[in-house]
Amino acid sequence: MTMVRQIVIVLVLIAISAGAWWYLDTPGSGAAQQAEGPRAVPVEVAEARRGEVSEVIEAVGTTRPRQSIEVIADDSGRVDEILFETGQRVEQGQPLVRLDRGIQEANLAEAEAVLTDARAQLDRARQLISNNAVSEARVDELRAAFLTAEARVAAERQRLRDRTVNAPFAGIVGLREVDMGARVTDSTVLTRLDDLSVIELEFAVPERFFGAIRHGQPVSATSTAFPDTDFTGTVAAIDTRIDAVSRSFRVRAEFPNPEGRMPGGLFMLARVTLSTRPDAILIPEEAVVAEGRSNFVYRIIGTPAEPRAERVEIRLGQRRVGEVEVIEGIGIGDRVVTAGLQRLRPGSAVRLPAVPAPSSEGDADKVAERAG
Repeated sequence: MTMVRQIVIVLVLIAISAGAWWYLDTPGSGAAQQAEGPRAVPVEVAEARRGEVSEVIEAVGTTRPRQSIEVIADDSGRVDEILFETGQRVEQGQPLVRLDRGIQEANLAEAEAVLTDARAQLDRARQLISNNAVSEARVDELRAAFLTAEARVAAERQRLRDRTVNAPFAGIVGLREVDMGARVTDSTVLTRLDDLSVIELEFAVPERFFGAIRHGQPVSATSTAFPDTDFTGTVAAIDTRIDAVSRSFRVRAEFPNPEGRMPGGLFMLARVTLSTRPDAILIPEEAVVAEGRSNFVYRIIGTPAEPRAERVEIRLGQRRVGEVEVIEGIGIGDRVVTAGLQRLRPGSAVRLPAVPAPSSEGDADKVAERAG
């Protein structure tokens, strides 16, 4: 039994050795590849293409009307008439609210009567002064009384006008804040008046763009209140100071609003286009490897039969949805790795995706171009 057992052990060892020799000598096996050199890393690639990019500043702000006031009365009294409806468009000088006028009308009538009497006395004195029937001093006294009465009439007329609240400019009135018969003072808000023909949007811009913002520059803005609308305006004013804390400056843009669609207080996202480059080099975002402050890509080099990955440092520009602009490092038509980056090292052999078989002569030409 001992001899048979030894023979079996020897046969097993021979079989194991033969299997190992066959595995190492078989082409395509992992061991053979390890003996031949590093295995090619499967990757996906994309070509750097030409495209148009714009340097855009984005900021948020709140709209406000060109003119906006709280409408109040110049005097105290009881509300006699309300001459507007909420949301009504009014013209400049149009009456909005009238207060009770009885006392002011009586005071004006009294002042006018006094003025009439003063004018008559002055006229008689002027006629009698030629006959020396009255003195020059008396005429001066009557003239002063006439001027005083005239000034009082003007004051009472103004007080009577103050009992009517008029629109100081054309616009749209807001909610009514008082009711008929209410007692108001010269601090009571009656309503609000907004000039919505033009809407202003104020937003903050980082100080590094101070020299790039100019009057008349186009501005576009969007709001969640109008998801399908892109409003277009222009830069109307630029602040002359930079905030010491935020290191930004204020910019005010104006947007035509003839239909009054945009209200005041609307939160909006503004975009200012500083420049446009039609011949920019664009690559997919996933091709960029960031390390510290540097950015790299793996560019495909070598022959079609033996492609390799070359690590190249690049300088980035503007970003778009899913793409980035490359200012320096690669050129249009260069192929960069977009998938399989984790296993790559500089100079790594790569395995590119299989090129699909052409279905026509035209497709064959395109496939040949890609393979080349």
